[in-house]
Amino acid sequence: MTFPAYPEYKDSGVEWLGKIPSHWSVTSLYSLASECDFPNKDMLESNLLSLSYGRIIRKDINSNDGLLPESFETYQIVDHGDIVLRLTDLQNDQRSLRSGLVKERGIITSAYTAIRPTASHYSYLAYLLRAYDTLKIFYSMGGGLRQSMKFSDLRRLPILKPAYSEQSAIAVFLDHETAKIDALITEQEKLIELLKEKRQAVISHAVTKGLAPNVPMKDSGVEWLGEVPEHWKVAKLRRFVRAVQTGSTPSASPPNTDIEDGTYWFTPGDFSGPIRLGSSSKKVPPEAIKQGEVKVFPAGAVFVVSIGATLGKIGYLLTLASANQQINAIIPNADVEGLFLAYSLSSKTSEMMNLSNASTIGIMNQEKTKEIWLTVPPLCEQERITKFLDEDCVTSDALVNESQRAIDLLKERRSALISAAVTGKIDVRGFAPVSEAV
Repeated sequence: MTFPAYPEYKDSGVEWLGKIPSHWSVTSLYSLASECDFPNKDMLESNLLSLSYGRIIRKDINSNDGLLPESFETYQIVDHGDIVLRLTDLQNDQRSLRSGLVKERGIITSAYTAIRPTASHYSYLAYLLRAYDTLKIFYSMGGGLRQSMKFSDLRRLPILKPAYSEQSAIAVFLDHETAKIDALITEQEKLIELLKEKRQAVISHAVTKGLAPNVPMKDSGVEWLGEVPEHWKVAKLRRFVRAVQTGSTPSASPPNTDIEDGTYWFTPGDFSGPIRLGSSSKKVPPEAIKQGEVKVFPAGAVFVVSIGATLGKIGYLLTLASANQQINAIIPNADVEGLFLAYSLSSKTSEMMNLSNASTIGIMNQEKTKEIWLTVPPLCEQERITKFLDEDCVTSDALVNESQRAIDLLKERRSALISAAVTGKIDVRGFAPVSEAV
């Protein structure tokens, strides 16, 4: 679908806005919106809201970590049609979406700036500020060590002002078109989840049942494992390892990205990609190793994230490396090949959660790690299984990457469409949804 440009344009007088439709005007934010200043005194409201990925979502006020109910008296009350802006830490985070439209009454942290449109269509203004956000307009405005802003810093922000009826038409158009794009994004996200679930099911079946369909089976003796191939060994991890050790963080010689001759140092953030770990963004200097501040683990070891939200993430080490204290390193013995062990452990996340101390935050110490149940075939069969899984994962990863590229393109399309409509690059006044068109 293509839309025409406006018949005539003029210079907006604002360098980053460029030319705008000739009948539009430019005004300041304070003339169209006021700052919300409604503290939640005496806990008037308990519907806790949060800005997440550019959307205002509900959160459970009773499970909010580290906050007592009375703490929410410092929050601010917002209502349907208000716009929330997270204008903190502008220097260090230039990727997050920083604006969101409130769709229900609730409370949100006073660290955010909340504004209420007074002489502008709320949805149009929200889309315009989102366009400013994606165009990175805010990042040149903040002050202070971490570049933060308040409403007083924004009040003279140039705002494009078409007639109210035109603002409404733009909002209707964008509501309709972005909803279609969002539906396509959701479909791709669901496909990615299905692909990941299928991949995990294939891994789990291969490392517990093998590849041969008619091999004789036996009872594993472990209820949740069920039957396993008759010739496989079934035992806890301690039976198949030479050592389980925990990483560390050196204090005298901290890891950083500028060390050229150091040793790779892994953290849980390095476990988002393929199962093989070849390099990390940070290294530890040789002196940290000489002084015994960090342990160094051999290629072929298996790294397991042992604490926190990513507990159970697995990596197979391709090179000599170290790791921080959130990671356990498993050194396999001669009975199990490291890559097969990595694939096996990647299907054990639920078991690890059950073994961890999950009353507060899940922790898998060395002894609990050794309690994980494994099913282990002969080495030649382990090699066949890992080769099969490598090939299957390549196919699966390619499909996931294709869907992720589609999502990225759809998000770019969404941002470009919003920017074009709210800055007058396209004329949508004649738009009507297909179902309403005559």
